[in-house]
Amino acid sequence: MENLSLFDIPEQVQEQIDIPALTSLDVVKMEYVGAETLSWQALFSGFDTLHAITYSSGIDFAYQLIDLFEQVEILFGCDEVISYSLQEVMAYQCKMVERIRDTASKRKLDLVSRIENGTLHFYVARNALSHEKIYLLSDKDGRKRVIMGSANMSRAAFSGYQRENICYVDGDAAYDWYRDCYCRLREDCTDQIAKETLLCANDGEHLEELPIARTVKVKKALVLQPTEEAKAEVRFALDVKNLAGKFAPSVPKPDKKGKLMLSPEKIKSIRRQVVATQKQEKELQSEYPQLEIFPDEMLVRLNGTNLDLYSPKTEIEKDVALFLKYMDGYEKFHGDVTGMQRRYYEFANWFFCSPFMACMRDMAVHYNQNLLPYPVFGLVYGQSKAGKTSFLETLLKMMIGQKTKIAAPDFTRSSIEGLKRTVKGAPIIVDDLTNARFNQHAIETIKNDDFGVADRLLHYPAVVISANEDVKAVAPEVIRRTVICRVQAGLTNTEVMRSSVVRIVQREVGTALYREYLRRMLELVPDLLEEMKSDESESAPDILATSSQVLTEIFQAFSDAPLPAYIRLLTLEDYFSEKVTGSYAIKTIRSAWNTSRASFEISERSNEIRYNAGAIWEADRILKELPETLEAHKSREWVVMNLEEARAFFGIPFKKSWLDRFQKR
Repeated sequence: MENLSLFDIPEQVQEQIDIPALTSLDVVKMEYVGAETLSWQALFSGFDTLHAITYSSGIDFAYQLIDLFEQVEILFGCDEVISYSLQEVMAYQCKMVERIRDTASKRKLDLVSRIENGTLHFYVARNALSHEKIYLLSDKDGRKRVIMGSANMSRAAFSGYQRENICYVDGDAAYDWYRDCYCRLREDCTDQIAKETLLCANDGEHLEELPIARTVKVKKALVLQPTEEAKAEVRFALDVKNLAGKFAPSVPKPDKKGKLMLSPEKIKSIRRQVVATQKQEKELQSEYPQLEIFPDEMLVRLNGTNLDLYSPKTEIEKDVALFLKYMDGYEKFHGDVTGMQRRYYEFANWFFCSPFMACMRDMAVHYNQNLLPYPVFGLVYGQSKAGKTSFLETLLKMMIGQKTKIAAPDFTRSSIEGLKRTVKGAPIIVDDLTNARFNQHAIETIKNDDFGVADRLLHYPAVVISANEDVKAVAPEVIRRTVICRVQAGLTNTEVMRSSVVRIVQREVGTALYREYLRRMLELVPDLLEEMKSDESESAPDILATSSQVLTEIFQAFSDAPLPAYIRLLTLEDYFSEKVTGSYAIKTIRSAWNTSRASFEISERSNEIRYNAGAIWEADRILKELPETLEAHKSREWVVMNLEEARAFFGIPFKKSWLDRFQKR
């Protein structure tokens, strides 16, 4: 059969066999002259100027090579699979500059002086470079050489430790062609590392000295286009990384020299441990739900089965009525019942929305957006017998038709992260966490809320913690990352025993309401994800507002009765505004001002107000809820604040009458 090239295949046939559209390729035609055995020194010697493109590089070897030449210019590409988004470019350039600087310092090399006198130039990628490795050598006497092939600028590549394809061509023709390619790549895909960049510390204070920032400063504007085609490769690289992480606990450790001796028995031992781990994972998966949402496919899976999102109207109406009946049950509680219903409904809105947070956070990272509007932690706390546990169980039952939770003693950061890799979508409920355990494990877990970001996980669950009143204070770094529901109402012991609402609702409620919710959300979430790609948007897409809009529409469509006041449209402000996160402090200060003005000291001259909280722990609690604008600090049980800012925040004039001063005496 006659050999066919791609150009001989008709376009319609190419489409049928899934061959990509034809593009022009630069193909260098060469002739084989012979093969030589050379050291790397012999290969590079005899020339005074080097221009090179390299991906992964051994910086130590690069410095040895630099010493051979009077003039050196190197373009460093990134050997990781990335899409070249702004955050990835910044991170890569930061680390590359740090590596160049630190290695030079260890070798006591003065790179700055060579860069300053113009004999050394480093460039670092901001876009995808060519995958070829090119070394252009020239000399004053006119000799020129091009070295090409698979070898990166590393000792392993040029010392015979690993098999490489290394070729060279001498002469002007090859040099000129490759030099033209090199110059185009340098101009279009890289940023120069200046001496000022090498002299700066690698921290956020000096981001303006990053190579890409200096390029923008010179050019006044720069357009970045992330590589969409890299998605499959990125996904594959992450899948390999994740699978390696799963294998890691089953693989024996190397010896002190870093070597690992394998035998058939060790392979069998690894297999046994991997199988045991997989069995344990399957047991967890059978106990905990697997809710996977695919907005781009308008598809939801529960435990491997596609969900039917079109529920009968009668079933939705039944679930809506049961939810309203459950919430009406709080009318019998003692305390701030209205506030309790509002807080619980806000929490339910986030709880139902939480399976979408992973894909929102992934898109936010990909397009350099803020993660905070997409929280994956929830905290329900307050007085006992407030129905916290049964409330969370009921919500979960409405979502997936089952109730699951873990006991507080099982909660550690490592155990939760293990569960988050196993459970998908539906929130993990941690029940009845004590203050000590909250401070020991939960705070650190919540503060480090970048789980799943690096691995590009799209279906990990939120974590919901229930705790009693002994959780005295929630730190600011927790408040801004967590949906908090503090309840101040409850039942007596006998009322708890007599109540049957929870039992009836949990027995009869189905998943029809939530499936209708998912169906409607899937029509809207793709637009939110698309909006995140735009630089023109002034604020992050508010998925919690979208969620509350969907819930309100469902309640309006499937309930004949007037909707209670707690069912309302919500926004991110209802969860994270300073008045919401500082609600306990506001209530406490306002109450104290009305009943105990002797607890306050006011100084108009120093623009300062002091409040005696009565106990150090209570002062701590209040202090952690106050915004930075109040310039608040603590002196034992006293909370000290800026007077003018306090007047605005608390809505109190804070002026003492002559009667207050008289009573104090």
